[in-house]
Amino acid sequence: MCGIAGIVDSGGVSLPLYYALYALQHRGQESAGITTYHAGRLYKHKAQGLISEVFNREILEGLYGTAGIAHTRYPTTGENRPENTQPLNFTLKGHQFSIVHNGNLVNNDDLVSDYEEYGHIFATTTDSEVIAAIIARELTISGSMEDAVVLCMRMLRGSYSVIAMLDETIYAFRDPLGIKPLCIGKTENGYMVASESVAMDALGADCIRDVRPGELVRINGNGISCRQITRSDRSALCIFEYVYFARTDSVIDGVLVYDVRRRIGKMLHHEAPVDAEMISPVPDSGMSIAVGYSEASGIPFKEGLIKNRYIGRTFIMPTQTLRENAVRMKLNPIRGHIKNKSVVLVDDSIVRGTTSRLIIELMREFGARMVHFRVGSPPITNPCYLGVDFPTRKELIAHNRQPKDVQSCISADSLHHVSLEGLIHATGHSADDLCTGCLTGCYPVQIPNERSSCRHIDFIHGSYQTTLQF
Repeated sequence: MCGIAGIVDSGGVSLPLYYALYALQHRGQESAGITTYHAGRLYKHKAQGLISEVFNREILEGLYGTAGIAHTRYPTTGENRPENTQPLNFTLKGHQFSIVHNGNLVNNDDLVSDYEEYGHIFATTTDSEVIAAIIARELTISGSMEDAVVLCMRMLRGSYSVIAMLDETIYAFRDPLGIKPLCIGKTENGYMVASESVAMDALGADCIRDVRPGELVRINGNGISCRQITRSDRSALCIFEYVYFARTDSVIDGVLVYDVRRRIGKMLHHEAPVDAEMISPVPDSGMSIAVGYSEASGIPFKEGLIKNRYIGRTFIMPTQTLRENAVRMKLNPIRGHIKNKSVVLVDDSIVRGTTSRLIIELMREFGARMVHFRVGSPPITNPCYLGVDFPTRKELIAHNRQPKDVQSCISADSLHHVSLEGLIHATGHSADDLCTGCLTGCYPVQIPNERSSCRHIDFIHGSYQTTLQF
C-alpha cells in the first residue's frame, strides 16, 4: 500500500506534489520522495521518514520544473532499505526516466530472473524496479512508451497503479483489473493523477474521474490523452480500500468512502443488535462505521477513545513490537465517558488481534463495564498477495478460529463481523468486480497454491483519445 501522484502544471509542481503527498500520508509512512524534470535534467529528493521530516522549504524550492512525480511508501515487496525509496530514477539513452508504483507483483521473482538473464542488474529489492526494467528494455527496442506499457500489461501479474515520467511527459496506467486506485484531476494550469481524490482536494484541483482498469493516461504541456489498452469482463478493486486504506473523504471508483463505511455501520446493527449505552469508534477509520451503527440503533454516539494525532497508523507499522508499543501512545480512553458503561466499540477490521485486545483491555482498565466489539469487515482468514500487509495465515487471528474463539482471544463481551454480503452491498459494487481474496481465499489473479477466479482480459488495438471521456 503506497500513495503516488504525478503533476504537469506550468505554474510549477514541487509544492503541489508535496501537498498531494501530505494528503496521501495515510497510505505509507516509511519513506517519501519527489522527482521533477526541468531543462533536460531531474531534480530529486527522497528519504526515509514522514513527509514533514523528509522535506523542507529549501529542498522544495530546489525541485525545479513543471512536471514531476511523488511517492509515499509502505513496503509490501522489498525490505525497509534506503535504496527502495521511490521515485526510482534513471538515465536512458539520453532521456531522463522516473517511476513510482503502488501495488504488488506476484510474479516478481520470475521476472527478476528473466531480466537478469538479459543482463539487467537490479539495485533494489522492490518490484517497482522490475516494472522499470520492462519499460526500459522496450524503450531501447521500439522507442515507444506506449508499446512499453502494453508489454507491462502483458507481462505483469498482480496489482499495480504506476506513474512514470519520461523527460517532461507523465504516463500513468492501472492494471487490467483495477485492483489499486488511481484518478485524474485538473489543476489550475495542467493535469494530475493520484492514488486518491483527496490529493486533488488538497490542491483545489477538480477530480475528473478514475483511471479505468487497463487504461494509459499521458500528460504533458500540451494537455492530456488516454488510451484503453485492455478490457476485462470483470474488475477486482481491493475491497479494503473502502474498509480501511482510503481516507474517509476520498471517492474511489465513483463511490464516497464515508458513505460506504456509514452503510457498513448500519449493516452491523441490523446483523447483530446489542443492548448498550453508547457507541464508540476506534479512531479514525472506525469513526464513520460507528456513526452508521449509532444512526441505525438509536444508541448515542460518544467518543470513548481519543487519538494522539502525532502517532501513525499502527496497522502499517512494519513490526509487531512497534504496533503494540504504539497503542497506548496512540489511544487514550475518556474515563468519564466509559466508566460503568456498556460500550459498543466499533473498528474497521481485526488482523492479528493484538491491537484489538490491547484496546479492549484499556477500555476495561478505565472503567467500561462491558465491551461489545463490532467489526466493519468479515474475518480476515487468508493472506493478501496484492499489496496489503496480511502476509501469512498463521499471523491472522481469524484463521482456523471460530468467532467465539476470537472473541475470547481479544477479551470482548461479544463480537460480530459484518457479513461478506453486507460489506459488498455497502460498497455499491458487484461482488464480481471486487477483490475479496483475504476474506474468501479466492483471488482474481493466478497465485501458486491458491484458488483463483481469473478474469478474461482482451487487448485493444486503437489510437489515443484526444480528449477525456467520462
